Amino acid sequence: ALLSIARSLVLLPPPCLRRAGLATMSWAKEVDRSGVTFVNSFADPRGMPFSPLPEVTLVGRSNVGKSSLVNMVLGRRAIAYTSKTPGKTQQYNYFAVNEGRAVGSFHLVDMPGLGFAKVAAPLRARWNAFLSEYFASRRELRMVVHLIDSQVPLQETDVSIMQMVGAAVAARSEQEGSGLAPPLDYAVVLTKADKNDGRVSSRTVDQVRRALESAGCPAATPLVPSSAKTRMGREAVWMLLREVMSEVRLEES
Repeated sequence: ALLSIARSLVLLPPPCLRRAGLATMSWAKEVDRSGVTFVNSFADPRGMPFSPLPEVTLVGRSNVGKSSLVNMVLGRRAIAYTSKTPGKTQQYNYFAVNEGRAVGSFHLVDMPGLGFAKVAAPLRARWNAFLSEYFASRRELRMVVHLIDSQVPLQETDVSIMQMVGAAVAARSEQEGSGLAPPLDYAVVLTKADKNDGRVSSRTVDQVRRALESAGCPAATPLVPSSAKTRMGREAVWMLLREVMSEVRLEES
């Protein structure tokens, strides 16, 4: 059975966005392509910058299409390097979006692809240890966007990411109001949907939903079908980012 985009995607802008007027704005009006800049790459996560801007991170397995999604959503053909070689992105790539705006500016982080066999085991272990801490305690981080290949069965690496996110969401909820890390939003983007005529199978959706539930992730976690090739899902992904765009800037520490 096939689940169409319209049936698998239900996203409603929260009240804060409707009040701010962001809910009615289109991707073309909101994205200032001239205000999108590559900030830096960091081989060591300890070098990641502290900033008053909210942060969104893209995470997923190697070759799932993270860099392609960055290019599609930001409207820049090659601001993020893409490669057909799995595991090519092995650094933490930082981008500033809508830079200079009083409202709507944020940082987008393209994480190294996980689960690639040719990456040395010690490096993979360091990445996983960092991600757990990053999800749970990074004050700037407001949303994790998890990319999953819609054309293959759910992989162990994806389940591991869900478990880390589930634990982080719970930990940050307990800390709410303490002045530590704020609550964390989470969304799943199902990539390469163009290979199945713009659809994602109900089997895949059910498998992802069951895994999310087992990992303790929010029941309302959005699932967004996408394709960098056809630009499917660009507006929907941007709608997810609107909540981050409405965040007030963090206080300098």
